[in-house]
Order: sequence, then C-alpha cells, then structure tokens
Amino acid sequence: MNPLPEQLPIIYQDEYLVAINKPSGLLVHRSMIDRHETRFAMQMVRDQIGQRVYPLHRLDKPTSGVLLFALSPEVAKLAGEQFQQHSVSKSYLAIVRGVTDEKGLIDHALREQLDKITDRKAQKDKPAQDAITHYRRLADIELPVCIDRYPTSRYSLLQLTPETGRKHQIRRHLKHISHPIIGDAKHGKGKHNRYFARHLAAGRLLLSCVEMSLTHPVTGSGLSFVAPLDQTMSNIIRKFCWEESIPQKWLPVT
Repeated sequence: MNPLPEQLPIIYQDEYLVAINKPSGLLVHRSMIDRHETRFAMQMVRDQIGQRVYPLHRLDKPTSGVLLFALSPEVAKLAGEQFQQHSVSKSYLAIVRGVTDEKGLIDHALREQLDKITDRKAQKDKPAQDAITHYRRLADIELPVCIDRYPTSRYSLLQLTPETGRKHQIRRHLKHISHPIIGDAKHGKGKHNRYFARHLAAGRLLLSCVEMSLTHPVTGSGLSFVAPLDQTMSNIIRKFCWEESIPQKWLPVT
C-alpha cells in the first residue's frame, strides 16, 4: 500500500462544492471501525481549503476516485437530493477475476450490512433493498500462470455504473456473479489477491470511481468530474496492454 499523500488532489472547486481524487486506504470520515486511523478525507480537505466540508456520498476506505463535498449545509441538502433520487451518474473501473459477459445488468437486492460497533442500535431484520449495477467488459487477459486449479488465470477490466448506492454494492454484486474484484479481502479470493500483491505490485482493492456527473445544485449547469487512476491501477492496465480500452482522461498524465 502506498503512503497517503500530505495534500489531496483537488479536481474541482467553486464557492459551493469541492471534489477530490481520494486515494485508496483513506477513510472519508472518522469511524469506530478503524479507531487507529488518524487521517480522514473530511479533515484533510477542510484543512487544505480552510473551511468546513460536508460529504455528499461515500467511498469505501480501499476504493479510490471521485469524492464530492458541499461547502455548506444548504448546498449539501440540495445536492443530496440528486443522490437520493439516483440522478447522479458514476463510472467505476474494476479489475475482476475471470472473463465476464460483454455487458450485463446485475439486479440483485442486498440486505443492509451493519457494522457491529457503529450500527448496534440499527434494525437488524430490514428487508433486502433493491440494488442495480450495469457493467461492460472493456478488456480481458489470460495469464500463463496457475494460481488456482486451472493452468492459466483470466481477468477482466470492467466499467461499472451503479443505479443505486447500497453499501459495498459493486463489490457484493461482482461476488454474486462469481467475478470478484481483485484485492477484495472480504468478497474476493485470497490466492488471486496475493498473486497481484506479490507479483504485480497491486496490493489494494482494484476499484476506482473514475468519473461522476450531476447537475450543479446552485447554478443548474452540468458538472462532470474525472479522477485519473492511481499508479497501482494504471500500472496494471499498462502491463496488460489495456490502455486503448479506456478513455485516456482516466489515465494519469505521464
């Protein structure tokens, strides 16, 4: 895991909103689950721009990419309505085990995952919530290495567009179709995760929110934020010769 930077990359800022490219391994805010952590995206952005920020959505700690904050409670309320209405478009890139269909829709309801510490008072028998994820296979590869029970190992590069925003939705949906994300310690397969970590210098969850589009909550103009991949994911894409399969704006400038 690469060390966290002292300054977070700001990819957009005006008087109402600020968007950053969150690195893998950084929590969005303080959590009892990771009590040993001392750095959080909220506090780091607040210190960088000199004012309070209000997160509009969340990314898992190991997931990188676009993370958007409002700069006032009023703007947070306006922008939050778009997230609640599922009118915000998000594109994720993931590297998964196996070769998926060319494209597909995962319509699989998910029960809310409760944290033992922070959700002790939450209702534990809630019905499963609707959850929908669209995916498209951008590229695939077959490596001449025996990692599991087959003489070769196959992987896919996916673009994913979730319609809903359930906790760990993409990770759980890809496990559901038997194509877990590489580096997913909870939903993936250890042998493949260890191979990528030891032989490909990729010891993180290979999932990133590379682009997000929404309507500006104050001006009404269209907004689109792009968060280029970090070195770990971009190195894998180059090593597998997948650069031509994705928009160049999703790759870091070299």
